[in-house]
Amino acid sequence: MSNATLRAVDQHNYEQICDLEVFEEQEDYVASNLWSLVQASYNPTCTARAIYDQELPVGLFLWSAETPRKVSIWRFMVDKQHQNRGIGREALGLLLQELRQIDGLARIEICYHPANPVAGEFYASFGFAETGMDEDGEDMLAVIELPPRHS
Repeated sequence: MSNATLRAVDQHNYEQICDLEVFEEQEDYVASNLWSLVQASYNPTCTARAIYDQELPVGLFLWSAETPRKVSIWRFMVDKQHQNRGIGREALGLLLQELRQIDGLARIEICYHPANPVAGEFYASFGFAETGMDEDGEDMLAVIELPPRHS
């Protein structure tokens, strides 16, 4: 098992994050990390987190606080050299734990290509429930509805 952590993307690691890649057959399912970091830099609702395995950057999350009650995970990738080792599962668990700490958050969303053979079952194992195609009709939308949190 890995020792995954989530860290800020900054001037010290952004180039390493941009160099991470998925397998060629996965490229249709996820945007490049360069594009994700551009979006994070110019969209004030977006946050990027590097996924580390010990001291090595191995992946990236990008999410958007769409409203005070809803967060959408836009990107989730693990480098092809580090897949199938439990890092993605561990990292998504960490991200969901972090997001659940946001006061007033009621819904976490994620979209994925319906032809992606792994995504549906993977996300369902974390409690995401498919609700149908997104508003563009291109991706499957899955959500976690959170119970109200009392401070």
